[in-house]
Amino acid sequence: MKKIATAAVVAAAALWGVMGLFVRRLSAAGLGSLEIAQVRITVGLLLLGAYLALFHREKLRVRLRDLWCFAGTGLLSLLLFSVCYFRTIDLTSLAVAGVLLYTAPVFVMVFSIFLFRERLSARKLLALGMAVAGCALVSGVGSADALRPQGVLLGLGAGFFYALYSIFGRYAIDRGYDSFTITFYTFLFCAAGAAFLSDWGKIGAAMAVPAVALNGVLMGLITGFASYLLYTWGLAYMESSRASILASVEPAVAAVAGIVIFHERLSAQVALGVALVLGAVLVLSIHRHKAARTVNNP
Repeated sequence: MKKIATAAVVAAAALWGVMGLFVRRLSAAGLGSLEIAQVRITVGLLLLGAYLALFHREKLRVRLRDLWCFAGTGLLSLLLFSVCYFRTIDLTSLAVAGVLLYTAPVFVMVFSIFLFRERLSARKLLALGMAVAGCALVSGVGSADALRPQGVLLGLGAGFFYALYSIFGRYAIDRGYDSFTITFYTFLFCAAGAAFLSDWGKIGAAMAVPAVALNGVLMGLITGFASYLLYTWGLAYMESSRASILASVEPAVAAVAGIVIFHERLSAQVALGVALVLGAVLVLSIHRHKAARTVNNP
C-alpha cells in the first residue's frame, strides 16, 4: 500500500506540474491569476460535489466541531497560498517565486516534528536537501535584483501556507475523514473565500467562449479534482513531511512540459535540477527492510 500511496502523491504532483499549460491559455483569454484560481477550484468543487451527491452522500457529512480542519486546508492553505503566490509573481520573477514556494517541505518537516512527533532521519534530510536544490536549479534563479524584500516575504508566505495543507489534512485524516470529504470541503471553503477577491465579470466573459470554457473545465478536472484526491489519499499512508517532499517533483514535471509543449531549451542547470528532484523521490521511495517492519501510519 505504501508504494501505491507514493505513486499517488507523485502522480498528484505531476498533474500540478502541467497546470502552466492551462494557465497560459486562460491568461491569453484575459483572466487574471485570481480568476484562474477561482475557475480551477470552482470546477473541481462542482465535479466532486456532483459525484458525491450521486454516489457517496455519506461522505458529505462532517461534524461541526471538525470544520476548523477544512477551514485550515481551504482558507489558511489553498486560498492564502494562492494570494501570496500570485502577488509574489507580480513583485519578483517566476523563478524566484517558484523557489520560495518550494520552501514548503521545510515548513512541513518542522511542523511535523513538533505536532506529530515524526522522526527526523538522515535519509529524510538528504532527500529534502536534494529537493530544495533541485527546485532552485529547475527554476533557474540567477537574478539577484529580483529579490525585493516584500516579494521574498510573500513568497515565503506562499511556501508556509502551501505547507499547511499537509498539516491540516493530517488532522482531518486523524479524525476519520477520507480524501473525498477533505478535498470537497477544502474546495468549498477556498471557493467561498476567493469569491470575494475575483472579478466575476471577467470570468463570465471568458467562459462564454467554448474553447476557453473547455480549458477551464480540464484545468479543474486534472489539476484540481484529480490531483488533490490523489495527494490527500496518499497522505493517509505516509508522513506529512515525506508527502511534501515527494510533491516537489512538480517543478521538474513543469520543466519537462515546457520543453515538450513549448519547445523551451533544456540547459545543463535545469537538467541537473530535474535529476536532483527525481533523485529525492527515489531516496524517499527506497524501502529498507528495517523501515518496512515499522508502521508509521497515523
